[in-house]
Amino acid sequence: MFDTFYKLSGLPFLLTPDSRFFFGSSGHSRAIAHLVYGLSQQEGFIVITGEVGAGKTTLVEQMWSQLDRNTYVMARVVTTQVSGDDLLRLAMANFGLGETAGTDKATLLRRFEHMVRDQRKQGRRCLLVVDEVQNLSLAAMEELRMLSNITVDGRASVQTILLGQPQFRAILASSDVEQLRQRVLASYHLGPLAEAETRGYIEHRLRTVGWKNDPAWSDDAFAAVHRNTGGIPRRINTLCSRVLLFGALEELHAIDAAIVENTAEELRQDLGDGLAAPPPAARAETDELAQRIETLERLAAQQEKMSRRILDLLEANAAGARPDAAA
Repeated sequence: MFDTFYKLSGLPFLLTPDSRFFFGSSGHSRAIAHLVYGLSQQEGFIVITGEVGAGKTTLVEQMWSQLDRNTYVMARVVTTQVSGDDLLRLAMANFGLGETAGTDKATLLRRFEHMVRDQRKQGRRCLLVVDEVQNLSLAAMEELRMLSNITVDGRASVQTILLGQPQFRAILASSDVEQLRQRVLASYHLGPLAEAETRGYIEHRLRTVGWKNDPAWSDDAFAAVHRNTGGIPRRINTLCSRVLLFGALEELHAIDAAIVENTAEELRQDLGDGLAAPPPAARAETDELAQRIETLERLAAQQEKMSRRILDLLEANAAGARPDAAA
């Protein structure tokens, strides 16, 4: 309705992830860089966490839109409250493998290995994306680790991207999943948009559907959107869509802070706390946990680099001490 009133070519604030609307905020750009780096390693796991609605799935849509389909084949699993065996079956189904009821696990794994081997022969790499990983059981996570063990001609056959809410970082830090954690090659926590980025995000989505400054948004309207959404993209979409609907119904051509505030209050009454930003204490706790885990990951990488350097020196010294080397 409001798209017709404002002469837009489409709806700018749909909740469905769409790579056309990807906005390269500082956080999203860094997350993409981590994805690209992880994919370049051609093995292991890539972990992206963030609040509900932070844009994790949109990141993957953006990445997938840029990948060569002749080089990659991707499967996505979005139902994660399943057993380990069911997760394997879902992954296989999403890679296009049919299933015969009652097939035992050993047979399923052999079929999976044949599939990745065939993809390798055709020059393609298998990419598995698992969403809402904070809901995975330990058995399901172990199943993912076991899939990462499958190799073809000495090379990893499947690379996995794990998308989850902030609590997954605490799960990943536990001793129960140490073997999986050791195979994480890139990890990033996607935070909310800053106030200036929130404005850029809104304007970007509007321009994508042909917005010509109708309706015009005041500076304080953008600030009010950020204040009421905490900079979470999905919340921004929900609020801005309702603001435009109100504007069209009232035949308005200008949006100010009062309109945004009134609309946000109506949404809170309709949706409860679904629009409100996370409490500051909860955000601080999540940020602190993310920083601690990133520090541990950085220290582990530094220690590994130092250990390799020491081993290189020892090997060099040993080679220099051999009689034939001295001669």
